[in-house]
Amino acid sequence: MRSRAVAVALVTLATFTDLVGYSICVPVLPDFARRLSATPTTIGLLFASFGVTLLAVSVPMGAVSDRIGRRVPLVSGMVALAGATALFAAARSLPWLFFARMVQGAADGVTWVVGFALIADLYRPEQRGRVMGYVMSGTSLGLIIGPAIGGWLYEAGGIWLPFVLVSVLALVCGVGFALIRPEGTDVLGPRPSIWAIVRIPAVAVFAAIVVVTAATVAMLEPVLPLFLNQRLDLSPAQIGVLFAVAAVASTVMPFVYGPLADRWGGRPLAFIGLLVTAAWMPLLGTAVGFQTALVVVGVQWVAIALIITPSLAYMADTTAGAGGEAYGVGYGVYNTAWGAGVLGGPALGGWLFERLGFVTLTVGWSIAVVLVTAALWRIQFQGLPRKEAV
Repeated sequence: MRSRAVAVALVTLATFTDLVGYSICVPVLPDFARRLSATPTTIGLLFASFGVTLLAVSVPMGAVSDRIGRRVPLVSGMVALAGATALFAAARSLPWLFFARMVQGAADGVTWVVGFALIADLYRPEQRGRVMGYVMSGTSLGLIIGPAIGGWLYEAGGIWLPFVLVSVLALVCGVGFALIRPEGTDVLGPRPSIWAIVRIPAVAVFAAIVVVTAATVAMLEPVLPLFLNQRLDLSPAQIGVLFAVAAVASTVMPFVYGPLADRWGGRPLAFIGLLVTAAWMPLLGTAVGFQTALVVVGVQWVAIALIITPSLAYMADTTAGAGGEAYGVGYGVYNTAWGAGVLGGPALGGWLFERLGFVTLTVGWSIAVVLVTAALWRIQFQGLPRKEAV
């Protein structure tokens, strides 16, 4: 029991560190742009390069961890994150900066995929939702405090100090993963192939759910601040408070949704979350001031959290339908689907926002999500227990 708890704490700290490393760059971007004479386009490409390697390594590293165990990939991922983050601070040219960011993306893929596979190894299906809710709650703190830590440490010690903190945390996680020996995770037998996992209908359906969810979140993040500023004349500080409330919802609600997923199953909760997310989205355009914006944004992210935590637990259950515990591949598919949504959502959302406006965009997006949800719900899941097929 104690070794399992330590493993959960390490996975939480590792994903927390990863998100802090991702978001800590935001307040120091002006320094990078000035120091390296980088244009806004170059900075945008720099951030996009993170997603390229994340997509490239997620499924292969998940499959590797299914065959050799979780420890070596997790230790390697943490060491890579520590080195890449230190290089990010020390880089004196754009090519090195791009290299460091791409290594960070690869480390992100390993950390999330193999970390959640380790949780699935250690806990029974009726416990996974609760435990993954704990991990997501702790992890989401990284989104809340990452930019604040980055700005404060930058003021205190210059460009290198925020990244040194992330590197140290990553090395602590790496040492921890090297030392733990959770029971059962080193007993490796034959595992299904990548193809055997991805062709399971339930895996394909939940990959589609993850793409839709990630695209929706990534679409809202850039266009919602534009709407709030143009329509309500909210200041950057007020918009920051709204997104802090969204991050708090993402931190708190997994404590609620995890146990519910254990009791009722992840699949129905994820579908309900999609429908509530879609139904509420047009109400974002009805905000008439800061107070109403606070309410509609908060409820929107409460609904989004209802998709994410149950779907994480359910992915492990569907992966087991292949006849083996190939959780690494399952979460590799999950991470790849999330990355695809994040890459496509902002581009499509920005293009539609410019041509249709925010209100029409959210109404149209909502209708599209409802239609996709209805189509996915009708797909019959093969090889699952009856209670999961209702």
